[in-house]
Amino acid sequence: MKALPPLALLAGGLATRMRPLTETIPKSLLDVAGKPFLDHQLALFAHQGVKRVVVCAGFLGEMMRDFAGDGARWGLSIEWSFDGDQLLGTGGALMQALPLLGEEFIVTYGDSYLDEPFAPIVEAFKTSGQPALMTVFRNEGRYDTSNIEFEGGRLKRYDKVNLTPAMRHIDYGLQVLKAEALNGWPKGQKFDLSAVYSSMVEQGRMAGYETARRFHEIGSREGLAGLDALLKGQE
Repeated sequence: MKALPPLALLAGGLATRMRPLTETIPKSLLDVAGKPFLDHQLALFAHQGVKRVVVCAGFLGEMMRDFAGDGARWGLSIEWSFDGDQLLGTGGALMQALPLLGEEFIVTYGDSYLDEPFAPIVEAFKTSGQPALMTVFRNEGRYDTSNIEFEGGRLKRYDKVNLTPAMRHIDYGLQVLKAEALNGWPKGQKFDLSAVYSSMVEQGRMAGYETARRFHEIGSREGLAGLDALLKGQE
């Protein structure tokens, strides 16, 4: 299997929606099918062909590092990038991790479980000629709030706040970026990647890749229960 670019795992949030479960452990270590969720995630990354993971950690991130270490038990090489005294948001955390990631990389979230094959998505990114690619799923409001206008294979609009009736797709939770996609954004300051993506879509600088497989997540109690049942069923 062809090696994929490094993967940035954004796992620095406070997980307020999952309290009180996440008051003393990070969301990534919540139990799913008898194991910490991070265990399932890292095994999935290795299965997908990922070799290097950079974890962008914040709240209780040291507990994640104590659990996963250097990633050797999953056949991965893991490096750690910590927000520091102030949480940096998804954008600020990714900006801080750029020296570890290099010129191009995959981005996903610490609460997402995505079993769509990564390799074709990376290939689509490489052939697109764009500095970024977003994977989308035709959601129709089923699993979360749809936030993307996607038509004819093109991203036309991405906005998590100003929703329109034409938004039938949703951000699947897997992007591929070149480091240049973050040019002009502030270093050491808090900002959200959704602002970066929205701007790039508006400029026509973000390719789209549609998956027919739904995403799974543990960012809500319903999502956690659903993934727990799914993975228990695969044992």
